[in-house]
Amino acid sequence: MSKNSKVLNLKDKISGNEVDLSLSNLTEVPVRELGLFPKATVVDLSCNNIITLSPEFCSLTHLVRLDLSKNQLTCLPDDLGNLVNLQHLDLYNNKLTGLPVSFSQLKSLKWLDLKDNPLEPGLAKAAGDCLDEKQCKQCALKVLQHMRAIQDEVDRAREKRLLREKELEKKREARQREREAREREARKREKAEEKEKRRKEYVAQMAAVAAQEQQKKKNEERKKKNGQAADKKVVVEPAPKPRRSLIGLMFKLLLLLMLGLAGVAAACRLTDLQKEAVCVPINTAVDSSLSWAKVQEGVIRQLVQNLSSAAKELLESTQTSKN
Repeated sequence: MSKNSKVLNLKDKISGNEVDLSLSNLTEVPVRELGLFPKATVVDLSCNNIITLSPEFCSLTHLVRLDLSKNQLTCLPDDLGNLVNLQHLDLYNNKLTGLPVSFSQLKSLKWLDLKDNPLEPGLAKAAGDCLDEKQCKQCALKVLQHMRAIQDEVDRAREKRLLREKELEKKREARQREREAREREARKREKAEEKEKRRKEYVAQMAAVAAQEQQKKKNEERKKKNGQAADKKVVVEPAPKPRRSLIGLMFKLLLLLMLGLAGVAAACRLTDLQKEAVCVPINTAVDSSLSWAKVQEGVIRQLVQNLSSAAKELLESTQTSKN
C-alpha cells in the first residue's frame, strides 16, 4: 500500500477531531500519517496487535485522548512524557510491567486505566482497581505521584552519580596533577644532576689545567734555577787544565831538541869556538843544511803550516772533549 493510499484510508477514518484505527490489525502505529493531521487530537488504537511504540510516536504532542487498550504492549517509549497535552490514556489489557520515568511529566493527565497488566507491585498499588470513572481519575493522580517519586529518586541517583563522577574526575585530575608534578620533579632532578655532573667535569678540567700550569711553572723555575747554578758554576770554577797528550809531548821535545841544536850551531858559528875541532863538522853540517834548507824552504814552510794546523786542531778537540 502506497503512502497516498494510507493517507486516504486515514482520512476515511477521521471524524472531526477523532481518528478510529481500532480493530485494524495494526502491529505498529502510523506515526507519520497521524502527524499530518494535528487537529486529530483523539486517537483510538484499541484491539490491535501493537507490541511497541516507536520513539517517533512521542512527537505527536497534539494528542489529548489516546486509547491503546487490548494490544500487546510490553513497554512504552522513554520520551512518553513529551505528550504534555495528553489528558486521557487507556492502557487496559496489555503486557506492561512498568512505565517510563518520563511518565511523571504528563502534567495534563486526568484519566488513566492500567487494569489487566502484569504491573510491578508498587505501580499496581498506586494504580488501584480503576473500575469506574472516579477510580480511573484517582489512578491517574496516584500513578503520577508514584512516578514523580520515582523521578525524584532517579534524579537523586543521577545527581549522586554525577557527584561521584565529578569526585572521580577530581581524583583523576588530582592523580594526573600529582603524576605530572612527579614527572616535573624527576625532570628537574635529572637536569640538576646533569648540571652538577657538568659542573664537576668543568671543575676537574680546570683543576687539571691549573695543575698543568703549576707543573709548567715549576719546570720553568727548575730550569731557571739550574741555568743560574750552571752560570755560577762556570764563573766560580776555574778552567780545567788541558790534558797532556803524547803528540804534544813529542812536539815539545822535538822543539827543545831543535832549539838545542840551533843553540849549538849558533855557538859554533858566532863565537870563537868555530875553529875548534868539535864545531868544524857542525859548521859543515849547518852550511849543508842551510843550503838544503834554501832549496827546501817551500817544503819546510808547508810542513810547518801543516804541523801548526794539526797542533791547533788537536788542542781544539782536546778542549771540546773536556767540555
